[in-house]
Amino acid sequence: MCEGIYKVLVSGGAGFMGSEFVRQGLREGYKIVVVDRLTYAGDLEKLKGLSGRFRFYKSDICDQKEMIRIFLTEKPQAVINFAAETHVDRSIYNPAIFIETNLRGTQILLDISRRYKIKKFIQVSTDEVYGEIRRGSFCEESSLKPSNPYAASKAAADLLVMAYVRTYGFPAIIVRPCNNYGPWQEPEKLVPLAISYALKNASVPIYGTGENIREWLYVSDCIKAVLLVLKKGGLGEIYNIGSGQRMSNLEVVRIILDILGKDKKLINYVKDRPGHDFRYSLDCSKIRKQLGWQAKVRFTDGLKRTVIWYIKHQGWLTKHLCKNPPIPTP
Repeated sequence: MCEGIYKVLVSGGAGFMGSEFVRQGLREGYKIVVVDRLTYAGDLEKLKGLSGRFRFYKSDICDQKEMIRIFLTEKPQAVINFAAETHVDRSIYNPAIFIETNLRGTQILLDISRRYKIKKFIQVSTDEVYGEIRRGSFCEESSLKPSNPYAASKAAADLLVMAYVRTYGFPAIIVRPCNNYGPWQEPEKLVPLAISYALKNASVPIYGTGENIREWLYVSDCIKAVLLVLKKGGLGEIYNIGSGQRMSNLEVVRIILDILGKDKKLINYVKDRPGHDFRYSLDCSKIRKQLGWQAKVRFTDGLKRTVIWYIKHQGWLTKHLCKNPPIPTP
């Protein structure tokens, strides 16, 4: 546990990554306060088995009065901001909600955290803020060149966080993870979407030729990195969190089909997404050298664990797929 920090407010704590932080944070001995609006991506079922071990507020980080009330009541020493709209396709259809949550919501959290003298504020960003890179890897000093409204909203929030660090001496840290995958991820994302369709012997959609490359990180590895940043990360720093395991979308789907014993003929190439970045790649030497972190779970092993989990939780998967079906190609 980080010295002087025992209570952590986790915005978006009922989401995919946030819920994993709650599980690991509780094991580390932190007192956890979860704030989540419980949109389609927030689900208290992701925190089942933890009842009574954390405080929960169904609240919107954009509701300033409510957030002030929560801070006054709970008096957290640290804030981890997972709360965000995250799906690129949805951002192309409706950029406004992404600006509202990802930028304005962050600004409200920053102001309240500064007012109540939070000791550490960790902004959970994304590798997408850098845009695409055909060769090599992005380091933390690389320029931000977001390609879609989602990435632009996250890049804007990053710039705002760093402005607070410079202007107010605010104790913030930014982490930029690559593509996470694992249990409890909403089926709008590639891995759970492919699993859900393949389980039903339905065609699995892949944008364009499927050659777009992403770096893949098992969610538990990512959250171990975030916890390490909470404990030892330098104030005002930015840390890339990646695995070095890069694979095309087509390769990922083929592996999923192999694990499930399904025919590759299920693959269905659909119209590409506008502004689709070709390749992401992170240089994670900074977090490795400074904090001693590196990913442990091999992609093929993590994907097998993920497929097995979704097979065992097909009811949850089907419910969420029906409640929030993938939107058509923009």
